[in-house]
Amino acid sequence: MRILVIGAGGAQGGAVARRLAAEGYEVRGLSRTGAAPDGVRPFAADLGDAARVREAFDGVTHVSVTLPLVFEAELVEAYVRNVLGAASAARVQRLVLNTGNRLPARATGVAAFDTRRKAAAAALGSGVPSVVLSPPLYLENLAAPGVWGPLVERGVLRQPLPGDVPVSWLTHADLAAATLGALTGDGPVGAVLQVGGPPVTGAELAAAAGARYEELDVAAFEAGLAAALGPGAAAGVADTYRWIAGHGRDLYGGDGTAGRPGPRVTSPREWLAARLRAAR
Repeated sequence: MRILVIGAGGAQGGAVARRLAAEGYEVRGLSRTGAAPDGVRPFAADLGDAARVREAFDGVTHVSVTLPLVFEAELVEAYVRNVLGAASAARVQRLVLNTGNRLPARATGVAAFDTRRKAAAAALGSGVPSVVLSPPLYLENLAAPGVWGPLVERGVLRQPLPGDVPVSWLTHADLAAATLGALTGDGPVGAVLQVGGPPVTGAELAAAAGARYEELDVAAFEAGLAAALGPGAAAGVADTYRWIAGHGRDLYGGDGTAGRPGPRVTSPREWLAARLRAAR
């Protein structure tokens, strides 16, 4: 089994590549810059270059796809078309697409959601044996340097959502485990798997950390994120938080799962306790 991990230079794809390599698989990591974790064979490619993408699939049997933080509809469609075309030509046995966030059931006008909804539909309708993983928010985001600041600062936990909006959470390691299972397990293709734990509110998160909750202004959040990701990606991500503020109960209602539930994931309480212990 030879696995191509698209997006191996990022936090999500990098976690997937590291887990697959640790399991002993031969892993090729595609990123625009050629960055890849230790133990992963790097491959530099722009997803807009169809010929280069086809080269990345040489000898590949399985592929994990995390798209870059690009939300222009035509560009994302080109990326997806190139990946699926190369996967079909290589006759890959299974493709796992990580949508990067939960997918609302309808068009929202939020590019970060709508482009991924189209990508998921394209993968499932491509004829390539595909599984779509639809994760929620990542716990690591709470400690992102230069964005939120310290995880808990002076007894306050902040995030850019109202404190009473319930959301589901996941860690990068949990995503990697779910991807491993979807790539190598015997589950059915053609499925959309929502991974993540039961929804919790920001106020509940803060209580688990022994702190009080404070809503972070989304515009301030976007400005901090722009310094790390650039203005285009920051605006796209910030728009998802604006949408979740009004529709979080629609997106994360119930127990946080749909379709075939994924494996057990790290609870926010467990993750927060570990991070706070490490910070002491």
